[in-house]
Amino acid sequence: MRLLGRILVVVLAVIGGGFLLITGLGLYGVLHARPSPLPAKMVLSLDLDRGVSETRSAGAFSLRKVNPYPLRQIIESLDRASRDPRVTALVARFDAPPMGMAQAQELRDAVLAFHRSGKRVLAYSTSLGGGGNGSLAYYLASSFHEIWLQPSGDIGMTGFMAESPFFKGTLDLLDVKPQFAGRYEYKTAIDIYTHDKFSKEGRETMQRLVDSWSNQAVEGIALARGLPPADVKALIDRAPLMAEEALNAKLVDKLAYWDETEKELTGDDSKLVDLSDYAVRAQPEPTAVKVALIGGIGEVTDADAGDSPFGGSSVMSSLRLERAFKDAAANPDIKAILFRIDSPGGAYPAADDIWHSVNQARAAGKPVVVSMGNVAASGGYFGAMAADKIVAQPGTITGSIGVFAGKLAVQDLFKKGGVTFDEVHQGKNAGMWSGNSTFSPSQWDRLNASLDHVYADFTTKAGKARNLTPDQMDKLARGRVWPGDEAKRLGLVDELGGYPEALVLIRQLAKLPTQMPIQLVPFPREKKPIEYLMELAQQGELPDGVSDGAASIQQIAKVARVLAPLTDMVETKDTRLKAPPIEAK
Repeated sequence: MRLLGRILVVVLAVIGGGFLLITGLGLYGVLHARPSPLPAKMVLSLDLDRGVSETRSAGAFSLRKVNPYPLRQIIESLDRASRDPRVTALVARFDAPPMGMAQAQELRDAVLAFHRSGKRVLAYSTSLGGGGNGSLAYYLASSFHEIWLQPSGDIGMTGFMAESPFFKGTLDLLDVKPQFAGRYEYKTAIDIYTHDKFSKEGRETMQRLVDSWSNQAVEGIALARGLPPADVKALIDRAPLMAEEALNAKLVDKLAYWDETEKELTGDDSKLVDLSDYAVRAQPEPTAVKVALIGGIGEVTDADAGDSPFGGSSVMSSLRLERAFKDAAANPDIKAILFRIDSPGGAYPAADDIWHSVNQARAAGKPVVVSMGNVAASGGYFGAMAADKIVAQPGTITGSIGVFAGKLAVQDLFKKGGVTFDEVHQGKNAGMWSGNSTFSPSQWDRLNASLDHVYADFTTKAGKARNLTPDQMDKLARGRVWPGDEAKRLGLVDELGGYPEALVLIRQLAKLPTQMPIQLVPFPREKKPIEYLMELAQQGELPDGVSDGAASIQQIAKVARVLAPLTDMVETKDTRLKAPPIEAK
């Protein structure tokens, strides 16, 4: 029986591997086919309703029809296109682009820089806001010199708002007891379990962000459209505005349909070229200095998470980043490191490991500059503060220097359903993290001692990195959240801006000429499709999300796993229950 199992596993592995190889080589050929030449005159186009991504747009074998634009791709392509005589204009189509405040500001900066080259920039929309709140959409559109709107559309510029659900009432009905503690009063993420509305500190935090974003948008719109800020505020209070109202208020320049817009832009025999198609033909400057680009995107975790070849969500993995910083520091061709962070925080030990990796790279002689996206809070800021310099957009959610931990005790809920639990244990605090009991007094003491330790470590390292006294640090910490412009004023970041501003600092730190071209090299290196195929063949399984023809490969892998015990090749795994980590969130 064992011999039969071995034979079946080998046969299935050969079949599955062959299928993977054939499919992969076909996809590889399609994805790496030589692109057609660009036209002599072109208008770059952006469909921003596709969204933008902080990471690469898709996996090597992504089956999605439309992928978001990588933000860095837009920034670099517009910079190159501003000097390309073949590019005559830029047009962007969007109604309700899915992005955050800082990403919108990064795009605004890139559009404004492109327009300064003397080329035309036009934003077209069927309805800014897509029938909802279009404040962020219009703020982005205002960076374009011309805004054209479909005659039946409107401008949903109704202002900024932040709202949150609170589950305390539901937990009370279910007899679920939330047991959380934080450091300190502004660490309000736990309020959704312990309150039925914003706490005083939670409301203060949200109002600060909303006020800051609103002021930034009003100032940007007023400057771009040549309107007094008071008039912009009045228009926000009147919105949503129908097309004719928006035209009369000078918020749009023309009412037209897309075919009319396209005819206007291509009347001189220019061709519309999607920015992604333009970007794939880019070649690095032969004299460019290489700088490592390391991304810390998503929740901070110690999971060894790599990119999926089929696309998917990402996490800020401390193990992955440790390898990336180590490899970049050891590479003699790399002169500096740009660390791009967009993270709300996560596990404290993982955040501390990332902080250590940044320090190790600096100790090896590689300057590190952090560029922060929509958010770099708590564990996300923990990783950032070790850098030589930190750059943030005015709207970047910054800080949240603090920590919380806890659990939901559900034993009374189970009793309602007739479910009871019994246990045996060895160790006074063995069941500390069980949801079937509340914390005992001694367990609660240990939890708070842990939080005190983490908070002291966080604030001490932050104070040292940002050259702040303990008293100064206390006024900025305690879980407080700051918009990027205030964070700069308070000393938590060094400069306002995005990729271009970060590269200016890198040239200064690496002692490079101010106009020296820079090539950003991703670390870890993005794998080629054939490399993914080899890994998948070795693993005998595929990530979730594979569909259509690839589903048959999953079935082969499942059969192989069933037969695996017959071959005495079972992989042992640690299935012991682990206590949830204390989170620097």
